[in-house]
Amino acid sequence: MSNISPKKEYAISPKRSEDFPEWYQQVIAAADLAENSEVRGCMIIKPWGYALWERIQKQLDLRIKQTGHKNVYFPLFIPLEYLQKEAEHVEGFAKECAVVTHHKLEKRADGKLYPASPLTEPLVIRPTSETIIGAAFSRWIQSYRDLPLLINQWANVVRWEMRPRLFLRTTEFLWQEGHTAHANPEEARQEALSILNLYEEFIRSYLALPVVVGEKPESEKFPGADTTYTLEAMVQDRKAVQVGTSHFLGQNFSKANNIRFLDRNGKMEFAWTSSWGVSTRLIGTLIMAHGDDNGLVLPPTLSPLQVVILPLIKKEEEKPTILEFAEKLINQMEKLEFAGEKIRVEIDKREIGGGIKSWEWIKKGVPLRIEIGPQEISSGILTIKRRDKEVKEKEKLDLQQFLDKLPFLLSEIQQGIYSRAESFLKDHSRFIDTKEDFYEFFSSSDSSDKEIGGGFAYAHWDGSREVEEKLKEDLKITIRCIPYKSSYGDEPGICPFSGNPSKRRVIFAKAY
Repeated sequence: MSNISPKKEYAISPKRSEDFPEWYQQVIAAADLAENSEVRGCMIIKPWGYALWERIQKQLDLRIKQTGHKNVYFPLFIPLEYLQKEAEHVEGFAKECAVVTHHKLEKRADGKLYPASPLTEPLVIRPTSETIIGAAFSRWIQSYRDLPLLINQWANVVRWEMRPRLFLRTTEFLWQEGHTAHANPEEARQEALSILNLYEEFIRSYLALPVVVGEKPESEKFPGADTTYTLEAMVQDRKAVQVGTSHFLGQNFSKANNIRFLDRNGKMEFAWTSSWGVSTRLIGTLIMAHGDDNGLVLPPTLSPLQVVILPLIKKEEEKPTILEFAEKLINQMEKLEFAGEKIRVEIDKREIGGGIKSWEWIKKGVPLRIEIGPQEISSGILTIKRRDKEVKEKEKLDLQQFLDKLPFLLSEIQQGIYSRAESFLKDHSRFIDTKEDFYEFFSSSDSSDKEIGGGFAYAHWDGSREVEEKLKEDLKITIRCIPYKSSYGDEPGICPFSGNPSKRRVIFAKAY
């Protein structure tokens, strides 16, 4: 049954302005994306949600392979001794690790199962793969001729999560992780930066998400990295989400794992490495950035369906004619392309009310809905409804007009979704120069909703951990990144919190 009644104005309750965290959960439920599993912190990704991940995976995998990387797969289990080789890395992940200590179940006298056979050495369930891949690299790399070594894997990882939230923070999640080894630091750093650029292009063009790109401060670096580069998005409660990272690892992991090679001069050297990844967190960010009070809003590039046809059948004798017309329309649409792919379209043939069908697709975020009944067939004029417009708004186009205009319509929706998110990011970003203005910016949010953040504050920082910790304690904010583009304030100045000199502005925000 639809959850829309004549008295309700929107499909999702509560609205974003009333309770953003609960709105987020309700959008996921209404769009039938995922649900919590029986294991706390883990999620079941349902068909529509997994179709989104498959779309992301397909397009990103293509881009990664075009840069010369090859896909591999490494074990889920990592020997504990591998993590112990890299002290900073294990310290960074120790509290999040899930550990397997037994390999056998036996039945007690009361019939209950219990772990019976301890492992000789505990196994860590993959929190990330630098250590186990580093061990393999040490075997695979002997000479400079083996470099660069460029690999990627699509996998699941486990990081124990105390405050889970579907897609954004779960104990088990899906991701891709790239790992590379190079002959010199310049190549390894350039690899990390080129992947950062790849991610930025993909997230902007495919997910319609504007992002700020930059470098993490020392306190936010990936454990064991020399430098961590990040992409930060803003969602509609004005908080930041880290949507992807790329790490220049220096020689830290190669020294821990003895990844050495004979260089062109016959000298043994340690390799320079990088790693990088994005995850199902992208889906959570997408929901929070684009969704509205009627549910999910999907960019046409990403949506598993770009067009859904809704037959309006009031009498059984009308059914064959309407479905035949719809099938012919599909055949014509599938000859068209958008963003380098054939148009994705489906007829909803379910024998349920038209209003219920329409609301289900609205909540799932499909860009275009076409209603076809006897009137549309007799007149040859289609009724078109766009997800990025008001629910009751519609456009009438004759069949050929619609076919000619369809790729343009999808492009217009894609650009509109991006422009709306970009305007939101700009409207809630501030250049701030005084402590008073800074505190006011993060304290003047809607007091009825503790989850609302102030936005992105571009302020000078003297580089001290004391300032970071004080602001985190007072306002629950962190430095999201040191942005790269000069328009974001790379001029020197004075830190408003300490009065000390500052090399440039950084971005402060509340974050997920």
